[in-house]
Amino acid sequence: MEAAQLTALEKEFENIPLKEALQLVAVRFPGQVSFSTSFGMEDQVITYVIGKNKIPMKVFTLDTGRLFNETYEVWSSTANAFDLQIDPFYPDAEEIQNFVQEKGINSMYLSVDNRKECCRIRKIEPLKRALKGAAVWVTGVRAAQSANRQNFKLFEWDEAFQTIKFNPLLYWSDQDVADFVHQNHTPYNKLHDQGFLSIGCAPCTRAIQFGEDPRAGRWWWENSKKECGLHQTKVLADITDPELTQNDLHS
Repeated sequence: MEAAQLTALEKEFENIPLKEALQLVAVRFPGQVSFSTSFGMEDQVITYVIGKNKIPMKVFTLDTGRLFNETYEVWSSTANAFDLQIDPFYPDAEEIQNFVQEKGINSMYLSVDNRKECCRIRKIEPLKRALKGAAVWVTGVRAAQSANRQNFKLFEWDEAFQTIKFNPLLYWSDQDVADFVHQNHTPYNKLHDQGFLSIGCAPCTRAIQFGEDPRAGRWWWENSKKECGLHQTKVLADITDPELTQNDLHS
């Protein structure tokens, strides 16, 4: 993917409303667009638009095996509400079995390396399978979620997964997302009402306190960057620059 192509997409999609942007990307890359949902508030916005307008793109989720029950509940209610097929991708059974036997079921608390290896097995490897053959990966990433994400573009080249990453909600605020979900009566994870702003695996997520960073509830026992590796990749961070650079960005 050349920088000029990303620049062209950026200009073409600039200021296009969400519905039209998702429809257009599906037209530009027919049969090659995949949307990953973790059933967070942002993802529910995108899912609503895809489902209500029958936009032809693959919708998938990563079932790590350690999700909250509330996440499974919103998964079920979302699929039913929009009559939508949501394809699940799971960790390799043998690899996760060996990891747990060797390190322990909650070894993520013992070291950053253990936690990252757990994330690799449960998230990164399944994501590689899910994105196989996809030209465009649609995400719910927003600039307001963290300082790292403020550097993102609408379109980026993800070197690790060899796909264009499209972040259609990049410039939406927290209030924009909440208003859309409530005004459109969209199913959402009830943990959001209990202070869980960023929801991942149950052992690795807690509610945040007033004034804390939105990502503070993820891997709260660590002092390292709040990353799992899904979005911490080589990207064309500056779409006007044709050089690939290593950016320690987002998750």
